[in-house]
Amino acid sequence: MMLQKISLSALALLLGTALPATQAQTQTTPPTQVQVARQFLQAVLRADYPAAYGLLDASVTQRITAARFAEVMRPVHAQAQHFGPGFDLYKLGLRLGEGGSVRYFCAFTFKKDTLAGAPHLQLDVSFRDSVATRVLYFTPVPARPGQPSLPLP
Repeated sequence: MMLQKISLSALALLLGTALPATQAQTQTTPPTQVQVARQFLQAVLRADYPAAYGLLDASVTQRITAARFAEVMRPVHAQAQHFGPGFDLYKLGLRLGEGGSVRYFCAFTFKKDTLAGAPHLQLDVSFRDSVATRVLYFTPVPARPGQPSLPLP
């Protein structure tokens, strides 16, 4: 009887310490860049501009107000009305810029373009580096004439 109490106490102690550690690990795991890019696009495509703005890198929010961001993103939302709200991950990669700069990006296309030889519109979300989880650049490719992308000059 004493052995059973000790065994049950030991089991309860093990479970009690194992479960919170697992929950803590889950809560502290940062989202991946693909998850952040997807959240950003979902917010833009449903016209939830405050949520999308909240995912921008601080260097971008210092240069553009939330109101201006919403104004810039409205044409992208309008295109989503044409192509539909569904989109898929198209590719991941590195963009080589001027002076040897490198930016990580996720490119998405609308599901409507799945069977097309090439997508009508590609939505690129770029990050500062491989561990950044804030959006640094967003570019519709090819952009409509006059359609801005981030960051704005």
